[in-house]
Amino acid sequence: MIERRPIAFRRIAAAALAHIETIVPRWLPEGRRIGREWVARNPTREDRNPGSFRISLKNGRWSDFATADKGGDLISLCAFLFRLSQAEAALRMAAMLGLDPHD
Repeated sequence: MIERRPIAFRRIAAAALAHIETIVPRWLPEGRRIGREWVARNPTREDRNPGSFRISLKNGRWSDFATADKGGDLISLCAFLFRLSQAEAALRMAAMLGLDPHD
């Protein structure tokens, strides 16, 4: 029987937040920093001009103000950008950060 261990979402999100300054520009390279936010085009839709898609570099919250899309951390941003479930996104982020993804 395969034992399923819970994913350490909070720990992964906190570790990702510590590296937000390198992660977000890698995922959204056409964006730019404006104050404490990364402002970019939303790559999941035909977004012609940056401005409505913003990620807080302080807490990882993100939103597309032209749509209802938003999230509270980099795991949800990863899931949104790469069309993954929250669990898949957390596992990918843990691997990227060199973390054990389980509690």
